[in-house]
This record gives sequence, structure tokens and C-alpha cells, in this order.
Amino acid sequence: MTMGEGTRAVRAGLPEARKYEPTLPGPVFAAHYHLPGEPTGPYTYGRDSNPTWTLLEQAIGELEAPGGDGVETVVFASGMAAVSAVLLSQVRAGDVVVLPDDGYQALPLVRQQLEEYGVAVRTAPTGGDAQLAVLDGAKLLWIETPSNPGLDVCDVRRLADAAHAGGALVAVDNTLATPLGQRPLDLGADFAVASGTKGLTGHGDLLLGYVVCRDAALAERVRKWRKVVGAIPGPMEAWLAHRSLATLQLRSDRQCANALALARALAGRAEVTGLRYPGLPEDPSHKLAVAQMRRFGAVVSFELPDRAHAERFLAEVRLVDDATSFGSVRSSAERRGRWGGDAVAEGFIRFSAGAEDPDDLVADVLRALDAAAG
Repeated sequence: MTMGEGTRAVRAGLPEARKYEPTLPGPVFAAHYHLPGEPTGPYTYGRDSNPTWTLLEQAIGELEAPGGDGVETVVFASGMAAVSAVLLSQVRAGDVVVLPDDGYQALPLVRQQLEEYGVAVRTAPTGGDAQLAVLDGAKLLWIETPSNPGLDVCDVRRLADAAHAGGALVAVDNTLATPLGQRPLDLGADFAVASGTKGLTGHGDLLLGYVVCRDAALAERVRKWRKVVGAIPGPMEAWLAHRSLATLQLRSDRQCANALALARALAGRAEVTGLRYPGLPEDPSHKLAVAQMRRFGAVVSFELPDRAHAERFLAEVRLVDDATSFGSVRSSAERRGRWGGDAVAEGFIRFSAGAEDPDDLVADVLRALDAAAG
């Protein structure tokens, strides 16, 4: 049966209907299960498997690769647990990994750990497909598109084809786009990886990560890593995440529309520079984003003149939380330079559009900009 994205999000991962049982069964809290005889069943111990994970993994797989046979999903306690699992389960000492040098703030920590294990790491910017220049001899290419926080976009299929031609695996961080914005596996990636903490679950109330791939052997190595390090999600978090998927399309449509409206409003402000949003026709990445994305995400980035100006702006907004992370139904923004890990200006703002009424959100931001300039 062919389904639209909204229908798929609402129905993803639901079990067969059974009389007197709930549509989505509640979380299963179990460290162990009844296990007489040989341990041949699907559920043996709480670190290995859980029925609540199973339904969520099926749901995420249906969103990342609709209609795909043999899709394997592994959920984790956080996005960084998922990132670490892919990298550390697939490479070993002497291998070469290519990372973006403008990606998520924790990637330098990942690089440090890889190098301590004897893995060579090369980096290049996301924009302009610059990672192509450092692919020779790599074992794994890590792509982040759109990049966080700069929102550059690269050509996933072009990079994946080049990497595969050289024998490298390809992983794409799909956190900013979500499965409704971009499907990395359809673009040639071996792994789609994301922090479900962000837009996938969209309420800012849980930590979650996941890995999706079509190769059972690759997935098994990732799953084994999860078992070894114990980076498992709690059943309550997994159930809340699954429940939240039902509104993914509704949330994404409103948040992406709000992000575009906000970007258009910011484009007319003299004090705003470096504005980036892939959905803006004038954005440097727009043409490529249109070719490989179906939605452009909820995040807008821009610069205000300096640190003090940015902090005055954040103090003035009333409908926007001054908070890190992104993808929640409640708009948030932060002066990204306060963390010290991103190569951004002191007045750089990462803004995550929520699901408020667009007129209210834009009006609040413009009023705050006026107040910050005064």
C-alpha cells in the first residue's frame, strides 16, 4: 500500500491490531525475560533487546527507507552514542577516516579519540564537496549535510559514489534534515545516522540516537558495539520517541515554514549578516539542497555585529528560549560561540524555529532586534 509521508509517520512501527490491546503498546520495563531452555528467542536480556526498541526501530526504518526490504535500524541512548558506534565499530588502527571540519561541535572529540586508537583523521569543509580532495585511501567518509551550525550543503550522491569507488564506507548525519527532509540511503550512503533528540522527536524532553543501514553485516557490527558499551535507550525514552513520530510531518511542515518566514524577515535587516538557510532561493546551497532534500529543516543561522549585540537580542525575545539543541516545537536560539567549539563569530546565532504561529514568531524576533539595536 502506497502511503503519504503524514500517513507513514502516523502508522510507522505499529504492531498488527489485536482486540483489546492498545494501538501502540506501552513501554516494556524489563532487565530480564522468562527464558527456559536454550536462549533462542528475540528477547533474552535488557541490554540486548527490548520490545519497545523493536517497534521504534521498525518505525524509524520505515521513515528513513520507505518500502525498503532488509533495512536495519539500531537505536541508542543518544545521538553521540550512535555516531560513536558507527565510527568505532567500522574502523581500526591504521585506517583513515574523513570528517567535516565544520560539523557538530563534538566531532573534534571524536577525532581525538580516533587518533588515540591509531586511526588517521582528515578533515575538509562541507561546502563545495571539499571532502572529495581528501578521500584517497579512506576507510570511512563522514558527511554532515546541512552542516551544523553553518548550514552548508554537499552533494551526497557525488561524494558517496567517489568514496565507494575508492572502497570507503559512507555515513551521513541526517539530524538537521530528519527523514522527512532527506533520505541518505537513497542518495547512496551506507549509514543514515541521527540524534533523535532533535527534530525527530521534537519536544526537547529526551535523548536518543539511531543508525539505519541496508547491509545486515554492517548493522550487526553496530548492534554488537551497542551491546559491548551498553549505550542503550531506556524503554520510556524509546516509547516517547515512537509516540512523537506521529506528529513528525505536522511539526516539520510548520517549523520549516517558520524557518523560511524568519529567514526572509532577517534578510531585510541591515544588522544581520551571514544569513544561511538552504530554503532561501538566494542561499548559496539552495540549488543543491533542492536537488536532494524535500524539506530544508528548522534551523536558520546568522550573525549580529558582536557578542554584546547578540546577547541583547537573546535577552529581548519572548517566544524563543535561550537554549542549546534544536528541533523542538518551542523555538530556541543561542549565541553559538559561547561553547568555544565552533569556528563562528562572537555574534553568530543558531536559531531553531518552533511551531508557533509564524506571524507571532517573526514579530517577536523583529521586535527583539529593534530593542537590541537601540
